Amino acid sequence: MTRSYQFLIAVTLILCGQFSIAGEKAPRRAFIDGTGPGWVTLTEKDFVDVNGTEDTWQFDGAYITGSGVPIGVNRTVKEYKNFEIVYEWMHLKEAGNSGMFLWVQKDALDVLKPNQLPRSGIEIQALDHGYATRFEKQNGKKAEWFTTNGDVFAVGKSTFKPFKPTSPNGNRSFPRKNLGKGHGQWNHYYVRAINGEVRLWVNGEEVSGGSDCKPSQGYLCLEAEGSEIHFRNIRIRELP
Repeated sequence: MTRSYQFLIAVTLILCGQFSIAGEKAPRRAFIDGTGPGWVTLTEKDFVDVNGTEDTWQFDGAYITGSGVPIGVNRTVKEYKNFEIVYEWMHLKEAGNSGMFLWVQKDALDVLKPNQLPRSGIEIQALDHGYATRFEKQNGKKAEWFTTNGDVFAVGKSTFKPFKPTSPNGNRSFPRKNLGKGHGQWNHYYVRAINGEVRLWVNGEEVSGGSDCKPSQGYLCLEAEGSEIHFRNIRIRELP
């Protein structure tokens, strides 16, 4: 990382409230809108379907609709290593399930059949609150291994060290606050992925993440998992 970039990150963190005077911790806030030098908006030309049908993903400029059927993913045309990305997502139905995978390996995508998800990458969960409510009604107890939106976790052969708080089995970074909005409302995610470290901001405040992600380079994937999902304004900026 160059000195100029280190300085830029430090200034950004100060402005966003990550550092405070006299060593007091301030809320980690950063409502990045993805505008300015280096930011690129991802549209249809930037994605390739992996194991869906022609109806699974529909593009209208910077607006992307996923039918959720069959279960699977699309991927970016190119691979990414160090980057920051912002996007908005919304479920229209209760208990919708989706997400974004970071740093997915090619060999994990080449073998995918319809109704399969890649066994590689770091998933940024986008789950409607109704999913946890339904789990509790069906099982008579609250879920311990997932929350709703804001979970960050490694998938398949990928590994990482989750930031606290974590799930009881230590596999997931749970959000410090539940800042997600329910179905029918847009959620804003800002993700910073640098040198194998991932940090997630939900609706303007940092909530979860992890370090020592391996591998830390690969494709980004949007997830179809049985429910209609909407994404808009996916903007990315590659970093040194």
